[in-house]
Amino acid sequence: MTADKISAACAPWVRTRLRTAPGISAALAVLVFLTAFLAAAFPRSVDAYEAKALRHDVSTASPGQSVLEVTTPPPSLADPRPAREQALREETLAAIDRALVKGLPAPVRADLPLSSYGVHTAKPIVADEEWLPRPNAMPPQLHYAVPSALGDHSRLTAGRWPVSRGEVTTGTREVEAAVTEETAAELKMKPGSTITVPTQGGKALTVRVTGLVTPLHPKSGYWSVDPLYRAPSLVADPGSPTPVFYWTATLLLAPDTGPALLDTSGEPELYWRIAPDPSGLTANEVPRLRDAVASLENGPELLKLRALAGPNTTLTTDLDAILDAYTSMRAAISPVVTVAAVGIGAVAAVVLLMTGGLIGARRHGELALLRSRGGSLRGIGGRLLAETAVSVLPAAALGLLLAVLVIGEARWWPPVVGAASVAVLVCVALPLRTTLYHRRPLLHGAREDVVNAKPSRRRTVAELTLLVLAIGAVAALRRRGTATGSDADLLVSSAPVLVGLIAALVLVRLYPLPLRLAARPVARLRGAVGFLSLARAGRTGASGTLPLLALLIALTTAAFGGSVLAGVADARDAAALRAVGADARISGENVGLTAVPDSLVRSVRAMDGVEDVAAVRIEYSVPLAADLDVRGDTERATLLGVEPGSYARLARETGQPALPVGLLKAGRGQDEVLPAIASPEVAKLLGDEPHTIRSEGGDITVRVAAVRPRTSAVTDSGFLIVDSAGLPARQPTTLMVTGPGADGEELRAAAQGAGQFTVRLRSEEREAFVDTPMQSGAERIYGAAVAAGAGYALLAVLLSLLQTAPERRTLLARLRTMGLTTRQGRRLLAFEAMPQALLAAFGGLLVGWTTIELLAPGVDLAALALAGGESGSPNTASLRADLWSLAVPALGVVVLAAAVAGVQAWWASRRGSIKELRAGDTR
Repeated sequence: MTADKISAACAPWVRTRLRTAPGISAALAVLVFLTAFLAAAFPRSVDAYEAKALRHDVSTASPGQSVLEVTTPPPSLADPRPAREQALREETLAAIDRALVKGLPAPVRADLPLSSYGVHTAKPIVADEEWLPRPNAMPPQLHYAVPSALGDHSRLTAGRWPVSRGEVTTGTREVEAAVTEETAAELKMKPGSTITVPTQGGKALTVRVTGLVTPLHPKSGYWSVDPLYRAPSLVADPGSPTPVFYWTATLLLAPDTGPALLDTSGEPELYWRIAPDPSGLTANEVPRLRDAVASLENGPELLKLRALAGPNTTLTTDLDAILDAYTSMRAAISPVVTVAAVGIGAVAAVVLLMTGGLIGARRHGELALLRSRGGSLRGIGGRLLAETAVSVLPAAALGLLLAVLVIGEARWWPPVVGAASVAVLVCVALPLRTTLYHRRPLLHGAREDVVNAKPSRRRTVAELTLLVLAIGAVAALRRRGTATGSDADLLVSSAPVLVGLIAALVLVRLYPLPLRLAARPVARLRGAVGFLSLARAGRTGASGTLPLLALLIALTTAAFGGSVLAGVADARDAAALRAVGADARISGENVGLTAVPDSLVRSVRAMDGVEDVAAVRIEYSVPLAADLDVRGDTERATLLGVEPGSYARLARETGQPALPVGLLKAGRGQDEVLPAIASPEVAKLLGDEPHTIRSEGGDITVRVAAVRPRTSAVTDSGFLIVDSAGLPARQPTTLMVTGPGADGEELRAAAQGAGQFTVRLRSEEREAFVDTPMQSGAERIYGAAVAAGAGYALLAVLLSLLQTAPERRTLLARLRTMGLTTRQGRRLLAFEAMPQALLAAFGGLLVGWTTIELLAPGVDLAALALAGGESGSPNTASLRADLWSLAVPALGVVVLAAAVAGVQAWWASRRGSIKELRAGDTR
């Protein structure tokens, strides 16, 4: 038969099937559309947030780190003077700048508005003018720079812009300059001020200040790569035995006056500061970007730079350090995200197979008839493939298109592969599974009861193989963890799925036992509904394995994702609490040991939302020795003077170890030993005997009465807590405020009114931990994984009940002819659905909890939860079981099963028995 005849024969078949059963095709298309969208959206989402995180890290980094700074000395003294002068002129520097930008290796790109070039002195020159300020009698040392486009990056606030008078050469004796307002304020400069700069020829160069400017963007690379451009600085003299400071600053000379610096002792240097443009960077370009930067620093690209700017050109940047930090966070988060992807992918695949099984079961009689009348497996499979592809391929394409439209810039091939995998799975699995089921004649009415079924040897071998893989995956995850810094390992990432798979197989094997035990006593009861429901539940056969597998994997994935989100939230709460110590903290720690006035304590206590206030005196670096015995190597600790009652309440509210209030009560005698609560390190140093230490107000004698590993007010590993009533200086320096409803603005207003006190809020500290797009993007993916897992679990329940719906309707019709009432029919269907639903719900709870407990030691969520969090640091985040993530999806399975069973019973009661019990019907 020719190809034209085959297509002519197949086309009417496909059209006929689509017209006959449009609902099934539409439902399959909707499911494929949603699954293809998820399969395409996941890699695009990962690419999008990783690219956004890379651009965020580069753009928010300090310009001193990210800028590519190209520097070169002026031409050699052996060159003619005109050539040396020409090298420092504006037109030469601009031409080299254009060549450098054009010659940057991909993917390095320059952000031209933020880039700059010019000439500056690498060595400061002493300014001997008497009117300049001289702290410690040291004259200031000034730098001189000729930056490009000064007017584009600053605003003139006084005087006029500096200009060059004619062609500036090494013989020019006066040039004009501008300074920033901060420099002018500290160095007492104003328009008209002059600085004399000595030269090697003996004739001084006069620099006249003509204007004061204010930077338009002070944090940009133009002003921040060299902070002296923006503001002066006090510098300690390294050659002085005692601390001696002098001012240093930079004067900004007029454009095209660089040649005037050639004869000075400042060692002029040509520079080009190229700000990288991160707008087009993607995560996949990081290796190329790192190689390009390394080549620019010390490789073939550096030789190209030297050919353009000079033989002694160098390039310095910390962009490679930014890329290393980004790569480390990406490597820590990627395996955790892959766990969610593998889980949802497995659930989606099982649900698609269940859908194919449902469609194949509905068409069992039709295909058996075709097979009995001579239809070949190839012909039947070809027709099934054609009618499946007609609805599946457009749905998968639409899912891919929607993912591309919804999620922005990302790679093309991963979403295409994801959507194509969904389409291929459905187009191949449905015809293949259906046709292979009809490869040999089937006896009508053959039963595959779970109670009587005996697993084959092949099944046993397959289950044992999966068990070995699951044990290996769990062991690898616990031993290696997810924060290894390597790429995601699919075996490790599939550990939750493998655990759920093994649990499903074990539960299917154990499923007959409770049915057998329950059927015996129920059979003795007078009513038939209970016995019939258990008997029916025991006849689910092999078709019940796939729904149970889908349910357990979906519930395990949802529980794992919810537990990840709960672990992240807990870690951020705990880290914020460690940083602040209470709901709010008011202290003068930034301005020394400042006592909090009693008026501030009273006003804070009276505020709305404040539940309690613990006044604490904190003295840092207190020597653990008496005044006369203090040396440079004396051990030190943080001394806390507390009011025992309020501080004990604070410890209780913040989850810290309980404090023995009675032990801290201090006596009133001057020579009495103060009982103290110490950290383990301090307790080991002091021992059990009384020990004299030096406090701010004088020596005190303490004895360690109790040991606590941590405390609320400080995060130091070495601390000592005593009753403040026993301290010579007992005024509090910090207020620990308890009360989540405390108003931060009101607290800050009270603190500012009492003096220079800072206010830190636990809520603000909590928000500060989420500061990278990579963290927020991974969290959104886990939130979607929880929702998708729960949705697929409910869909698996619905499909499993729909698969047996025709048989249930027929059963009810037959039983109604025997006197079964409508109420009894509803109870029968509900009781029949409950064993498997309860098994799935209870198994999902148990398996989800077990999976989290097994995998928790190997899952470190620090990089996902905390900005810059590293494994093993105090700010670590571990996985924990979340009750809501475990219980809500499992409860939803039971509720949905009961609801579907009730709807089926109600619908069956509305249909007459005549339609269900047709002559010749073999159901």
